[in-house]
Amino acid sequence: MMADDVTLTSRDGSVEISGVLLGYDGQFYRVDTEYGVLTVDGSGVSCAGPACPNLISYTADITISGEAEIGATLMAALIEAFGMSENYAVTREESAGVGPVYAFYDNDNPVPAARFTIRQTTSAEGFADLLGEEADMVLSLREPTRAERLMARDAGLGDLDAVRQSRVIALDALVPIVNADNPVRRLGIETLARLYAGEIERWAELGGEEAPITLYLRDPDAGFGMAFARDVVLAQEREISDRVLTKASNIGVTGAVEEDPFGIGIASFSRPGLNEILTLTGDCAFEIAPSQQAIKAGDYPLSAPIYLYRPAIRLPQIGRDFMRYLRSPGAGWVIQRIGLVDQEIDEIPFSVQGTRLANAIAQAGQEVGLTELQRMVAAMDGMRRLSLTYRFKGGSTALDAPSRSNVALLADALEGGSFDGRRLKFVGFSDGQGAAALNNRLAARRAEAVRRAVIEAAETFDPDRVAIETEAFGEALPMACDDSDWGRRINRRVEVWVE
Repeated sequence: MMADDVTLTSRDGSVEISGVLLGYDGQFYRVDTEYGVLTVDGSGVSCAGPACPNLISYTADITISGEAEIGATLMAALIEAFGMSENYAVTREESAGVGPVYAFYDNDNPVPAARFTIRQTTSAEGFADLLGEEADMVLSLREPTRAERLMARDAGLGDLDAVRQSRVIALDALVPIVNADNPVRRLGIETLARLYAGEIERWAELGGEEAPITLYLRDPDAGFGMAFARDVVLAQEREISDRVLTKASNIGVTGAVEEDPFGIGIASFSRPGLNEILTLTGDCAFEIAPSQQAIKAGDYPLSAPIYLYRPAIRLPQIGRDFMRYLRSPGAGWVIQRIGLVDQEIDEIPFSVQGTRLANAIAQAGQEVGLTELQRMVAAMDGMRRLSLTYRFKGGSTALDAPSRSNVALLADALEGGSFDGRRLKFVGFSDGQGAAALNNRLAARRAEAVRRAVIEAAETFDPDRVAIETEAFGEALPMACDDSDWGRRINRRVEVWVE
């Protein structure tokens, strides 16, 4: 018999299942048999074979693989806080070449109830570990590629794009930073792309001093460097210049800019160092500065969602408890303490929407007249905007990954009764390309698509408890300049308002 073979026999001996043990979560066996992969309730069978787990001193082992810097800070803090919230004694050890290992001990039992291992790798290596059954979860700064999704599906791990298999656990953002003595305070995203492609070499071209520009960036093959290269430079069909000086960490970038009066870097919003964060702008009058609220609401264009992916396989009970903990106020407090943006749903009063409304009036064209703006203001007056924004893959009503996570967030809130007795309005907006009437119809379809997705995800929600409506205002409330791809992407959205 192979070392990982088992035979499961029902209590009355009438059913016998043999195969390779793929996992045991403390309650259920997962066995690869000649009939395929089966999940069997452990309470109804006895186990024989060298791979059978020790039921008396069972330890739930959970491995999380992915972005090293985030694993060492955010994930480590969340695991430790979770263990303490569950009244475990928590110990930490370093596994050479892997990362920290947290052991949870219950009372005086010398055998840990659980072990959480954080493999400090990259997003790509995290997905590879998941596919190779060396990890139970992936900590990633990007969505899985089409190839990764197909391989996961073929391996029986489900659809990694599914709402219940992926979530955003926190938000950060990419911010351009300059030395505190640099007079430049605003840049367009297109200008950033040109800078890092090596097309702009002197600060005088940007309204600064007559001095050469030094470019700093994290490794463009991993982490936030990868996200910037993908979402800003490559998105505008450019390549990272060989003039860019790469650093191994965010601290490396911020430290270099602090010491270089003519340097510019791309850093994390949560850790900009002693530098100045630049405001993003465009050819029109719009300006978008990063803030906790702008990042959470999806208004800042260079947000960096931190994803946690898991396969469609039953986790041990403590793993399922950990996933629930990630949506708790306690986890939100840990995330805020680290300087990241949490996923708690905030309500933004209508009274603080003045800048957005002023921009709408300033940018209104011939097809968006005063009557439409008045209709929009009348519809939202007295309501509050939720810090959940839904956006779509290009030219479709298919939600992007952060928005799918937001579907689950709102569905959970509806199921939990957070909005009972209130009125929710899903409001669709579009970019300004094309005819206003057509844009309004597309915005209405997107609002309805989001409403339907949320209701379908809220499986135990009684629709009679909340009044739910949809509305659309097309291009009437732009968030960014419509003269660029990123600006149009920011403008195409569905917001949720509550009364």
